[in-house]
Amino acid sequence: MGIFERMKTVISSNINDLISKAENPEKMLNQLVVDMNEQMIESKKAVAMAIADEKKLEREALENKRQAEEWEKKAMLAVRAGRDDLAKEALLRKQEFEGYSTQLTTQWKAQKESVEKLKESLRQLQNKIDEASRKKNILIARAKRAEAQDKINKTMSSLSGNKSAFDTFDRMAKKVDEIEARAEAHKELEDLSTGASLEKQFAQLESSGAGADLLLEELKAKMLTDNAGTSGTSGSGN
Repeated sequence: MGIFERMKTVISSNINDLISKAENPEKMLNQLVVDMNEQMIESKKAVAMAIADEKKLEREALENKRQAEEWEKKAMLAVRAGRDDLAKEALLRKQEFEGYSTQLTTQWKAQKESVEKLKESLRQLQNKIDEASRKKNILIARAKRAEAQDKINKTMSSLSGNKSAFDTFDRMAKKVDEIEARAEAHKELEDLSTGASLEKQFAQLESSGAGADLLLEELKAKMLTDNAGTSGTSGSGN
């Protein structure tokens, strides 16, 4: 199993564990991003080791190639010196190092190809983690809205099921209506009573005023009559 397959397995396991225990979506998502970044760090370390192995194979392949070239030079030197026996030994060593170089070069090319694939996978994984980090806040906001809506629904459900509470409110509303109606009736009666008393007082005042005028007119008429009689008596005596 490759490092990214192992990482996928670990992250999936962590996600399933978090979801099964999810009581706080915000905490769960934050922890998930933390776990992803930690796994990313481990994956980078693994890729770095693969790159180091690739560089080591390349160096070893080049070193063996250099050794092969050195033994070829030694074989030439032995031929010039008339030492064919040494030349043969040198050529055998050259052949040996060439074989090592060929094997190492093949391994190095395969490792290099593998490393390039790992680098690309690592870039893709980093993009996914970055995308998850960007979406985290959106998901947290959605989770909070859903949680708030759920609480509202539960509250409404509990109130709908508790009819006695609504009945109490209805009874209190009727009671208040009755109190207000009685208060208005009392006020209306007081206004009527005050109005009747005031009208009665003015009627009495008007009645008493008219009688006084009549008495005054009668008094003036009497006084005129008396004066006229007195004047007539005084004239006869003269």
